[in-house]
Amino acid sequence: MRLEGKVALITGAGMGIGEAIARRFIDEGARVCISGRRQELLEEVASSLPAGSVITCAGDVSKDADVERMVKTTLTLGGHLNVLVNNAGIHPPGSVTGLDSAAWRQTLEVNLTGPFLLMKAAIPHMIQAGGGSIINIASLAGLRCLPGMPAYCSSKAGLIMLTQQAALEYGPSKVRCNVVCPGGVRTATVDGTIGELAKKLGTDKTGVYVHLSSNVPLRRVAVPDEISGLCSYLASDDSSFMTGSVIVIDGGAAVVDVSGIVAANAGVTAI
Repeated sequence: MRLEGKVALITGAGMGIGEAIARRFIDEGARVCISGRRQELLEEVASSLPAGSVITCAGDVSKDADVERMVKTTLTLGGHLNVLVNNAGIHPPGSVTGLDSAAWRQTLEVNLTGPFLLMKAAIPHMIQAGGGSIINIASLAGLRCLPGMPAYCSSKAGLIMLTQQAALEYGPSKVRCNVVCPGGVRTATVDGTIGELAKKLGTDKTGVYVHLSSNVPLRRVAVPDEISGLCSYLASDDSSFMTGSVIVIDGGAAVVDVSGIVAANAGVTAI
């Protein structure tokens, strides 16, 4: 119960990583406002959680009015806001020359401007409460490049820098800001995007994940609960001396030298 007495706002919490974080926070004693664009998903999650532990607020993180409403709704849980988790995100594919400019702008609005607006709205309340913890969910793609994903990678790289900037500015006010960079995570959203790849590889969705993680040291992708545990630690007082940290949680993917893997797969042990 290391989050007992804390109040949290979590975006993108209708499914996947955001839902897992909400469940973990509540299991550890927090009260939570879950936000997302689809009210029906939020209600489904809320109905499976203990009464009085959760409140819903549907909205778009890229819209100022919706963000203000999310924060105000969270404050109804006890008049204070201790933890903000910026998890909402989108990832339209397309190369630099092939991506529609509207998709580029929307990705930056949701993935980068959204967290900025929420931090801007939440930080004054955290300062008033004596401090708080902001956890921004970026991606390994904010540190490494993914083919055909310039908008997503750029937005997550920007989120890393935004997090560190806020850590610098608001540390004296006891507001901690850290960023989590997951590698591959199996969620319903990702499942919905890999059907075509499964056909090309002649396998099912599980086979796709096996293929994608074949060179990752742990040889698998994560499940959302494995990300939620780290977020619980960052939200708690156990991480009281952590701010500005960029935490990679990727099964070891970031340590792999792609050239070395090609050589190893060809039977060459040293290059």
